[in-house]
Amino acid sequence: MPSKILITGANGFLGKAVTYKLSKDRSREVIPLKGREQWDLTKQKHVDYILKEFEPDAVVHLAAVCGGIGINREQPGKFMHDNLAMGMNLIESCRKYGKIEKFVMVGTVCAYPKYTPVPFKEEDLWNGYPEETNAPYGIAKKTLTELLIAYHKQYGFKSTNLIPVNMYGPSDNFNPQSSHVIPALILKIDKAIEDNADHITLWGTGDASREFLYVDDCAKAINDCLEVETMPYPINVGTGQEIKIRELATKLSQIMGFEGEIRYDSDFPDGQPRRCLDVNKAHKLFGFEAKTKLYDGLKNTVSWYYKNKCKEGLDEYLSQLG
Repeated sequence: MPSKILITGANGFLGKAVTYKLSKDRSREVIPLKGREQWDLTKQKHVDYILKEFEPDAVVHLAAVCGGIGINREQPGKFMHDNLAMGMNLIESCRKYGKIEKFVMVGTVCAYPKYTPVPFKEEDLWNGYPEETNAPYGIAKKTLTELLIAYHKQYGFKSTNLIPVNMYGPSDNFNPQSSHVIPALILKIDKAIEDNADHITLWGTGDASREFLYVDDCAKAINDCLEVETMPYPINVGTGQEIKIRELATKLSQIMGFEGEIRYDSDFPDGQPRRCLDVNKAHKLFGFEAKTKLYDGLKNTVSWYYKNKCKEGLDEYLSQLG
C-alpha cells in the first residue's frame, strides 16, 4: 500500500472527498494539489518539478476540465487539449521519475459510445463514437486509457483506470455555466421557489436515463483500489442502477418542496440516451459496492446546498439564471 500519495485536483468536488478519505489513514501522507493557481499540469516542467519536490510513491489523478452539456458544446477544444495535456504530462513524468508504485486515473463515463448496450461493459469502450456534446472530453480520457495500457506494455508502468458514472453530493459544482445534472436541477428548482414560479423548463425530453454515484462512495472506490494490484484496463465504478431525468426532477422537487409543473423542451439535446454501468469488475477486483441510496444522497446534497448557499457565493450564481 503506497504511503505518500499525491492527489491532483484536490480542491475539486471529488478531490475534497478523496483527500478526506485517504487522510483518515494516519499511516499515509497525503499531498493535495489544489489547481492551476498552484500548479499548471498542462506544462511538463511543472509536473516534473512536482514529483521531484514532493517525492510521492503514488499519484491519484483527479484534475480535469469538465462540465455539463452547455459548456462542453462551447469549449470542445479546451476540454480536449487540457485533459489530454494534463494526463499525458503526468503519466510521462511519473514514468521518468521511476518511483511511482501506483498511478490511479479517474476517467469519465462520457468516453463510452453514444449507443452502448446497457449496462455498459468495459470492453465496449471503443465500439463507437461518444455522444457528440461530450465527445472531446470523452475521447481525451479514453486516449489516456490507451496510453496507460501502452506504458504498461512497454515500461511495466503500474496503474488503475477507473470510470465513474455521474457523481453528486455535498460540495458539488453549483455554477450554472458548468454544473452537471443534479446541481443544475437544484439551482433551477430553488430559483423557481424563490420566484414563486408555477413551472420550470428542463432541456430535452426527460426520458434520458442516468446512473448517479454519491461522491463519498467514489472516494471509497479510489481508496480500495490503492490496496490491490490491478492492470491498466478500464474499471467501471457506479451503482448499477439508472433513473430517468424526469423521475430525478420529481424526486428533487419533492425533497425541496416545489409543487409547480416540470416542463421539457425537446429543442435541446438529451445527451446520451441511457447511462448505466456493469460494475461487476470493481466488485471482483477490490470488493467495491456503492452504499449510499439515491434518495438519501439527494437529501444530503440539498441540505448542504442550503447551508452553504451564501457562503459559497451561490446567490450570485442564482442571479445569473435570470
